[in-house]
Amino acid sequence: MIQYPASITRLIRNLSKLPGIGEKSAERLAMYLLQARKDQVVELADSLKDLKEKVRLCRQCFALSDEDLCKICSDPARDGAVICVVEHPVDMIAIEKSASFNGHYHVLQGLLSPMDGIGPEDIRIRELIGRVSKGGVREVIIATGTNVEGETTAAYIREQLAGYHVRVTRIASGVPMGGELKYVDQVTLKKALEGRHAV
Repeated sequence: MIQYPASITRLIRNLSKLPGIGEKSAERLAMYLLQARKDQVVELADSLKDLKEKVRLCRQCFALSDEDLCKICSDPARDGAVICVVEHPVDMIAIEKSASFNGHYHVLQGLLSPMDGIGPEDIRIRELIGRVSKGGVREVIIATGTNVEGETTAAYIREQLAGYHVRVTRIASGVPMGGELKYVDQVTLKKALEGRHAV
């Protein structure tokens, strides 16, 4: 049986380790890269190398950054008195894409999950308390998910910030735009009713 040369087999094997990429998809990608211009492949290889060598966590908010301070933390036009707390950098990016928030962020890098052995010391809650304790923060918006871990984490943060002169809020959750009530789960409906506002 004819096999690919070792270099192609190695590439297929490595590509198939990526999430959502099976062996067939890895094979198609390898064949595409083989046919692509050399400069395109070199650019891809360089970007992967930079990913591992340059990307780090922002020293203030723990978002992904190429510098000590991310672009948001170092932007003087952003409101540093308002901090939005999210679970992961992808959550921060989702909020940024909405263009509805002009404050700073705090990325927890996870959520409390006692069942999985993840406690407050395993995520970036201590650092959040440190930021608030320095003063200058008027509001902390908790934007974790509405699952059990997200709610537990939100409650814990609210409790830890109780002794500080800072407003603690939670993002609203409820029925999505265009959603029909008959398809919405009970927890979401409950949250929507609790978070109702005047019209």
